[in-house]
Amino acid sequence: MVTAQQFLSVTNELGEGSFWSDDEQRLYWLDIKNECYYKMDITNKQYEVVAVGAEIGVMALKERGGLVMATNKGFVSWDPQAHKMTSINNPIQGQTNRRFNDGNIDVKGRFWAGDMCDPPDVCKTPQCNLYKLDPDGKVTTMDTGLGMPNGLVWSLDNRTMYLTDSPQQVIYAYDFDADSGTIKNRRPFVKTNDLPGVPDGLTIDSEGFLWSLRYYGGRVIRYDPDGKIERVVHVSVPHTSSCTFAGPDLTDLFITTAWDGLSDAERKQYPQSGDLFWLKTDIKGTVRRKFAG
Repeated sequence: MVTAQQFLSVTNELGEGSFWSDDEQRLYWLDIKNECYYKMDITNKQYEVVAVGAEIGVMALKERGGLVMATNKGFVSWDPQAHKMTSINNPIQGQTNRRFNDGNIDVKGRFWAGDMCDPPDVCKTPQCNLYKLDPDGKVTTMDTGLGMPNGLVWSLDNRTMYLTDSPQQVIYAYDFDADSGTIKNRRPFVKTNDLPGVPDGLTIDSEGFLWSLRYYGGRVIRYDPDGKIERVVHVSVPHTSSCTFAGPDLTDLFITTAWDGLSDAERKQYPQSGDLFWLKTDIKGTVRRKFAG
């Protein structure tokens, strides 16, 4: 059995959104509920915590410098030097109990992110949306009627987009047109009802295999391009949320976790919940693209 090791004790309430900056050689991740992000040198475990005053669901670096974020305040830009947030566009403005969740940057530098009900049980039917933020600030609704859009990646040839829907227990595949930034033909890539927990974050490696996190399931599932399980990485806490490949050769797998949703008894049973976990792999990952805006 392959098991990830605890790498750093941070006790994140809702650790999420991990990605690697190749330029900086730094690992980024979020604590959504505590409205902050982390930035770490993995060689010495030195890190900084940056409070932003909003619940960040997902973020990425910008080609022009700084960060772009999808938050409970919509799409925003963050200037780390000035410690300043600037609104870009807010398609969820005026909607109660909504925030942005996970997302990613496509090959043309567009920012895709889904919204979610917060708390999730306020939505009795699938009613969440997937949005696309263009570099010029325009937002387009790309899909509707989702339970909770979550981890999102594209195939290596950029012809397929994969989107996790956590409560529906499915990872969808769509036909993707990179030039126009459009999707069509949504269908299940894998249905995951028979696995512990629900599907959460999603990452793709350099071989085109998908790595899907299982929230409440304490594991990472690697799927081959046909949707067959190739391997399972176990984690000693139940709430595994996101993962990313990092390091100079992109073979260090980092996994965020959370204690949000655990009972007091479960927190005592799983004291490392919310910590950062790590596994050395024999597989090279991919790096999150930058937002072109």
